Amino acid sequence: MTMIKIHNKSSKPDNIVLKEHQTIEKILGIEASLPSFMADYFLYLKGAVSLATRHAYLIDIRFFFTYLLEESPLTKARTLKEISLEEIDGISARDVNYFIGDYCARYYRAHGDQLTVYENHNRALSRKKSSLTSLFRFLYRNEMIHKNIVEGFNPIKLPKPQPEAIKRLYVEEMYRLVEVVSRGIGLSETELKYWEKTKKRDKAILLLFITYGLRLKELQELNLSSFNFKRREFTIYRKRGKESTMPLNESISKVIKEYLDLERPRDALEEDALFLSLQKKRMTERSIRILVKKYTAIAMDQPRKDGYSPHKLRATAASTLIEFGFSIYDVQNLLDHENVTTTQLYAAHKKNAKQDIIAHFELDRQEED
Repeated sequence: MTMIKIHNKSSKPDNIVLKEHQTIEKILGIEASLPSFMADYFLYLKGAVSLATRHAYLIDIRFFFTYLLEESPLTKARTLKEISLEEIDGISARDVNYFIGDYCARYYRAHGDQLTVYENHNRALSRKKSSLTSLFRFLYRNEMIHKNIVEGFNPIKLPKPQPEAIKRLYVEEMYRLVEVVSRGIGLSETELKYWEKTKKRDKAILLLFITYGLRLKELQELNLSSFNFKRREFTIYRKRGKESTMPLNESISKVIKEYLDLERPRDALEEDALFLSLQKKRMTERSIRILVKKYTAIAMDQPRKDGYSPHKLRATAASTLIEFGFSIYDVQNLLDHENVTTTQLYAAHKKNAKQDIIAHFELDRQEED
């Protein structure tokens, strides 16, 4: 494996630059497997969408081309690279609708003696439709194909988000969560041995999630250099590469300093990484997800499999802040919601909201003598 040296003159930390480099390597690998006539489209994606979206689109497009190769009569090519522009020009909206609506909804893969069934819900199908819409719209606009077949793509109905379906911790469960991680409540004997070594780290992680509503990626990428305790602030990198400065309150400053002073290894293998595993490396997104699921399951008195994800702690932060009286627009800004309608969903989701409204609307109160 080639050693990578980072010569970084941007404001981004080295770990984020490295992570982006790894994603770009995956993108280049996918692009290398696809036909050469796609080069202009690759260039278009590079400037038009975020790195993560670019990667996701290319995964979907490679999947579609693999389908053309292995499951359809629409190409005579033997490899992905041999698929011709003329064959793509011959594809109709009906062909794409069949791919998305019939094939992608449920398909099968044989792995030795085992047959795996892959089933996609409408949200996944909608993303595949978006990827192919982007491709065919570009090819037509670039005068590479003769028909604009995008208008013929079938609509995919997505369920409207319902406020009552939002999963989050309620205030009493949040206090319980802090108690669980602080005292090791509900952990097995084996888990308690690990908890003794990581309890301050785990508490800092959970409090950052429920205080700021951070995304998993934003928390996992945090560094020591992200924090300026003198200025009482820290820096995170949002979606689409946006840099954002967040204020530090007393409780968050305290738990992070306790972790740094009393628990974080001095001989870390990744010197600037904030949250370290017992192997002294930066924690992975998977390990943080497992940690959150474990503690939230105990806090809610639920089986471990029913514990919450970091994203549900983000929902917890949004709902709680609105419940405490902060404006929708302030919460939108804190959580980096692109559209305020996303934040409004959390505003509508209050425990016992109906009871509270009626209890405060007594029109026929009797005056006390």
